[in-house]
Amino acid sequence: MDIIFIRDLRVETLIGVYPQERQSRRTLLLDLELGADIRPATATDCLDDTLNYQAVAQRIIEFAAACDCRLVETLGERIADLVLREFGAPWLRLTLRKPGAVPEAREVGIIIERGRRN
Repeated sequence: MDIIFIRDLRVETLIGVYPQERQSRRTLLLDLELGADIRPATATDCLDDTLNYQAVAQRIIEFAAACDCRLVETLGERIADLVLREFGAPWLRLTLRKPGAVPEAREVGIIIERGRRN
């Protein structure tokens, strides 16, 4: 299996458990690895024969902007489900980071792996 990836995608969303967190949107950072077979695209050199990472990134940005979750776990799971359903990837690994959530740490977050990695 080949992997198409996106690193440090910035998404703006309303997220947080505490009232002070819910007063304004926050920037979260997202890393995504998608399982794919890129051989058809390498043979044709055609974007239609591969996972379009620009389309994936734009869809995630739009989804996160419209989302109102309390937990990064919830947002991460919803994004993972969306990507698997809409883009047909058989496997993904998603890392969602929330900078500044814990003052003593640069960032906190989650890693979700879904689907089958062949």
